[in-house]
Amino acid sequence: MLKGIPSILSPDLLKTLMEMGHGDEIVLADGNFPSASVARRLLRSDGNRVPELLEAVLGLLPLDTFVERAVALMAVVPGDSSRPAIWHEYREIIQQHEKFSDFDYVERFAFYDRARQAYAVVATSEGAAYANIILKKGLVKE
Repeated sequence: MLKGIPSILSPDLLKTLMEMGHGDEIVLADGNFPSASVARRLLRSDGNRVPELLEAVLGLLPLDTFVERAVALMAVVPGDSSRPAIWHEYREIIQQHEKFSDFDYVERFAFYDRARQAYAVVATSEGAAYANIILKKGLVKE
């Protein structure tokens, strides 16, 4: 254990966040996401929800300020009229940590393709629909 490090962040996840460079992306995936089949690097965060993990990750990981949208969500499938409530949670969490305008909404299969290129995918036990989120790492400025 270390002081000041949220216990939800595993040693492997901390190592991964440290290894990532400017522009690298990490996926925080819900329980229905095909994490194992798309991940270049798969990390498990079983028993955890994405909002709590997002809160902990953003305490350490800056978002990229050189792109229009550094956070991407899997867009709602056409014909599904729901607006996932979890997105509101994400917005509130991100705004507590970063200057934030809006999400990039990515079509489902394009999201899978982007996840295949991500530095890592973190598989959670999140049960909410459309709870997958991609974060693009920015610069650490001291």
